[in-house]
Amino acid sequence: MQSLVRHPARAVPQYSLLLWQGACRFSTSKRLREGLITPKVNYEAKYAEKLQKRAAQQGLSVEQLRQKLKEEEAALRREKTASAAQARDASTSSSARTQKNSAAPASTPTARIPTRTDSSPVKPLSGILNLEKLSETPHTAEQISLLWRAYHASRSKGTGRGYLCATVPVDAYEKMVSVASKYPSFVLPVPREGVEAADEKTPETKKAYEFHFMEWGFHGPPLELKSVTTDLFAKPRPSNNPQTSTILFTPLQEYKHRASFATPYLVLTNYTDFARSHGIVLLRGEITSTTSGSIDAGGDGRYMLSQQDAQLLAMGVQKFYLWSEGKGEREELLKTFHDDPSSFEWEKLLKHADISA
Repeated sequence: MQSLVRHPARAVPQYSLLLWQGACRFSTSKRLREGLITPKVNYEAKYAEKLQKRAAQQGLSVEQLRQKLKEEEAALRREKTASAAQARDASTSSSARTQKNSAAPASTPTARIPTRTDSSPVKPLSGILNLEKLSETPHTAEQISLLWRAYHASRSKGTGRGYLCATVPVDAYEKMVSVASKYPSFVLPVPREGVEAADEKTPETKKAYEFHFMEWGFHGPPLELKSVTTDLFAKPRPSNNPQTSTILFTPLQEYKHRASFATPYLVLTNYTDFARSHGIVLLRGEITSTTSGSIDAGGDGRYMLSQQDAQLLAMGVQKFYLWSEGKGEREELLKTFHDDPSSFEWEKLLKHADISA
């Protein structure tokens, strides 16, 4: 299982110097010393006339011409240095490719996993799981799901902190995507334990909630694993997989202040690479880590969101985007949030904040 997952100088001895007790004397004749002394040439006086002539031709002073020549010489040195660096890098990469090709057995061509060539911001699934290994031997949906959970459980030094994962049936995912394409944003409440809020109309206190703004994003379908081939020049076939999607969760107050520049506290990514071949979609959740000393009220130290709150938000997506019989109020809340925001009732939304709701 582990193989399927991608995951000084020696002191120079010092030698003492052996000094002779006697002083070594060197004598040099006066004629020899005079022959070794080279008279200093005044180049400035020697070429003054030529410099003045050239400066006059270019409409410059002699000092300006000197400065120009210095700049041209510096630019030429920089160009030569850059060319040498490029040649060195090209030689290194060529050598590395040659070594890699010579190390690979020529008799058994390996299966080529198709990769996307667009500018999708989503980390490809091949960067998490070794899809080449998975394609070599058949794996069931249950085996892939087990591998997916085991991989994320091993993160953060075996604690799994900061990550969520799940396997979603493809039909349920397609239902949620069809709703999300019409209503791509919503707000979800998260209860704040130990915090109470007083109502202006009633003196008694009530449970406090923090609202998170959620946004769906769609990034095109991944190529199908069926198009794996040993032909390096074969073009990948068009994909029938659903679109890969992401869901960003940001505290509503922060989103109001910073809009698209606000930092999401949780990012859910739905990988659809196995949608057609195995009927499953792999869900991955990443909680944003803290970069300062301040910690969110619901955080658990190194992350902006607690593991429990992240799970509540992920479950909230299923509550409001996977419609079923007898849950008409959630459907109406989602529609009202988009079509008639002034009529949106926060009180009705809070009824669905609990897990049992």
